[in-house]
Amino acid sequence: MAQRYGGKYSPQGGEDDAPLSGSAQTRNTTTPAVNPFEGRRRSRVGGRVNLLFAAPLPLVFTAFTSGPVGLATDLVALGVLWFGAWLTREGVRAHEAYDARKVARRPSLPRKVIGAVMIGMGIATAAMGPDASLLGPVLLGLIGTALHILSFGLDPMTAKGMDDVDTRQHGRAMRAVGEAEKMLTDMQAAIMRTGDRRMQARVEKFGTTARTMFRTVEEDPRDLTAARKYLTVYMMGARDAAVKYAGLHPRDRDTKTRAEFEALLDDLEQNFAARTRKMLADDRIDLDVEIDVLRDRLRRDGIEAR
Repeated sequence: MAQRYGGKYSPQGGEDDAPLSGSAQTRNTTTPAVNPFEGRRRSRVGGRVNLLFAAPLPLVFTAFTSGPVGLATDLVALGVLWFGAWLTREGVRAHEAYDARKVARRPSLPRKVIGAVMIGMGIATAAMGPDASLLGPVLLGLIGTALHILSFGLDPMTAKGMDDVDTRQHGRAMRAVGEAEKMLTDMQAAIMRTGDRRMQARVEKFGTTARTMFRTVEEDPRDLTAARKYLTVYMMGARDAAVKYAGLHPRDRDTKTRAEFEALLDDLEQNFAARTRKMLADDRIDLDVEIDVLRDRLRRDGIEAR
C-alpha cells in the first residue's frame, strides 16, 4: 500500500501526520479541502498605509540635530503624522468591513478624513521654521491633506441596505456577531500556536461556514433569535475546546485527541450549515408570502399580475 511521504518540514506534514483512527480517516477523506482565500479580497492596508508611518522617520534625525525649539517642533510633527497614519489605517480597515457587507452602518467616526487633517497638520508643523512665515507651512499642509484624500478617499458617509431594517434590532445583531467573530478569532489564534497546518486549515474551513451564518444574521437581523445559541453557546464551546486542544498539543500528540477535536468541528460545521440553510429557507418563504399577498391585493384592485 502506497504511503504519502511527509516529514517535520514537509508541506502539510510534520510529526502530527501519524495515521488516524478509522472514523477520523473517513471524515478526512469526505471533507473537501478548503481554500483559505475563498470569498476574501485583497486588503488595502498595505504599502501606501505603511509608507505613512515610514515617511516621517527623517524627523527623528533632524530633531536631535537642532536646537530646543527645533527638537520640540520635529517631535510634535512626528507624533501628529504617526497619529494621522494610525487613523488612516483604521479608517481603511473600517471601509473594507463596510464594503464586505450588504447591510452596514456608516462608520461612527470618519477616521480617514481626520487622518488626512492630522497628516496636513503634521506636515505644516514640520515645515515651520524660526524665521519662516506661516503661509508656506499652511499651503504645504493643505496640499498634504488634499493628496491624502485623493490617495485614500473619503469614509463611507451613508448606511447601506438599511432602508427597511430596524436599527435597534440591527444593533443587537451586530453586537452578537461581533462577539462571535472575536471568539472565532481567539479559536483560530489558539490553533495557530500549535503549528499544525492541517488542523489550522480545518479550523479555517469551520470559520468559513460560521462566517456565512454571521453575514446572514447581519443581512437580516430577524434571524438573530434563531441563531443566538450558535453565536454564543456553540461559539464559546468551540473556542474553549480549541484553547484546551492547543494546550494539550505540545505535551500530548495522541491521534485520539486530534480525532475527537476534528469530530467536534465536523458536528459544529454541519449544525452551522444546516441552521444557515434553514434561515435562508425561512427568508424565501417569507418572500413568497409577501408576493402572494401583493398579488391578491392587485387582483382585488382589478390589476392582473404577471
